[in-house]
Amino acid sequence: MALVAVTADRLDLEALTAELVANAAGDGAVATFTGLVRDRNQGRTVRFLEYEAYEPLAVRALRRIVDEAGATWPDLRLGLHHRIGRLEIGEASIVIAAVSPHRADAFAACRYAIERVKQIVPIWKREHFEGGEVWLEGATADPDDEMARRAAQRVACA
Repeated sequence: MALVAVTADRLDLEALTAELVANAAGDGAVATFTGLVRDRNQGRTVRFLEYEAYEPLAVRALRRIVDEAGATWPDLRLGLHHRIGRLEIGEASIVIAAVSPHRADAFAACRYAIERVKQIVPIWKREHFEGGEVWLEGATADPDDEMARRAAQRVACA
């Protein structure tokens, strides 16, 4: 299984975690994050979401996040999968798993990863709600913007 993926298939956090844990001798922590489609946003009742991506660039950005996390937490193994296409309420749009010798690093890496996904991964979300639809702002930071990267790290390690 790939540690990073952009896919129209349902996400499988258990399989991603199992892939990371397979070589976890000596590791003491697994932290995970699952982002779900909500039924309400900005006071509106959401019917469903659609995600679109420029997949080659999105995968490259996810790999960059894994590399950045590895540079910050050298003993960490991180996996990220993001879904595209139509997603119904309650379905997972992103799953993140981090395996590390220490829980603090695993938790921080999960938080760092989701912050960076929001910053740099070219995935766009169209929200369909009762009475209309709207594209929500996607990634806006330059992946090389060191200030944005440090901001994500500050949030993750707060």
